[in-house]
Amino acid sequence: MTPLISPSCTLVGAGPGDPELLTLKAVRAIASATVILVDDLVNEAVLEHASPSARIIHVGKRGGCASTPQAFIDKLMITAVQAGERVVRLKGGDPFIFGRGGEEVEHLRAAGIDVAVVNGITSGLAGLSSLGAPLTHREHAHGVVFVTGHAKPGDSGTDWPLLARTAQQAKLTLVIYMGVRSLTHIHKGLLQGLPAHTPVAIVQHASLPEQRQALTTLGDLPNTMAREALQSPSIIVVGDVVQGARAWTDAQRTPLPNNLTTALQA
Repeated sequence: MTPLISPSCTLVGAGPGDPELLTLKAVRAIASATVILVDDLVNEAVLEHASPSARIIHVGKRGGCASTPQAFIDKLMITAVQAGERVVRLKGGDPFIFGRGGEEVEHLRAAGIDVAVVNGITSGLAGLSSLGAPLTHREHAHGVVFVTGHAKPGDSGTDWPLLARTAQQAKLTLVIYMGVRSLTHIHKGLLQGLPAHTPVAIVQHASLPEQRQALTTLGDLPNTMAREALQSPSIIVVGDVVQGARAWTDAQRTPLPNNLTTALQA
C-alpha cells in the first residue's frame, strides 16, 4: 500500500456513519495524524484507525445544539500545524458538502498552510442508497441538487418555490440536509412548485445500525415526520427516484394504508 504523503493539514471525510464506508486514503490519513480534530457526528469507531499517541480533540458541530465556535476550530488547526503537528480535521460525510470545509480551507491557506482534502461519502447519497434507490435515473431524474435547510444567520436562505419549480421542469432530485427544524417553511415552499403526490424519503442516522426511515409523499411529509418521530440528523429526498426504493415497489404490489406512507426499521 502506498503511504499517504500528507501535507500540513488534511480535511478528511468520515462518511455518513458506518466506519466500513471510509476510503483507504482516509484510513491512511487518520493513521498518520498526530492531532485529530473530530466533529460531533463522526462515529467513534472511526478513531480506531488513529495512532495510540495521537491527540484527539472533539470539536462538536451539530445542528440545533451548542457547537464549538468555528473561529476557535480554525485557530486550533493553525496553531497545531505551526507547532509541527500532522493535523487531520475529521468531518462527518464529505468535508465539501455542508461541512464548512471551504471556510476552513480559506482560513488555513490565508495562514500560509497547505491543505489536502480526502472525500467521504455524504449522507444524502448513503441514505437513499440504503433504501435501494438511486439519486439519478435516465427516466426520472436528470440531475440532483444538494441543498441545506439551515440558512446562515442574516441570510434569507433558499428560495424553495423557485427551487421546486426548477426541479419540476428539469426533472431534478432534491436532497435536503438540516431541514428538520425548518420543515414547515420548506414544505410550504416546495408545494408551490411540486405536486403533492411527489415521492419523498426521510432517512435518519443514515448507514448506522439505528437508522430509521419513512417513505411518503410531499403533501403528507409533515404528518409523516411527526407520526414517526423522525428527528435530526435526517436527510430528506424529494423526487420520483424515491419510487425506486424497495419498500415503495413492494407497496405498489400490496397497497399499504395511508397512501403508501410507511415507516421502516433498518
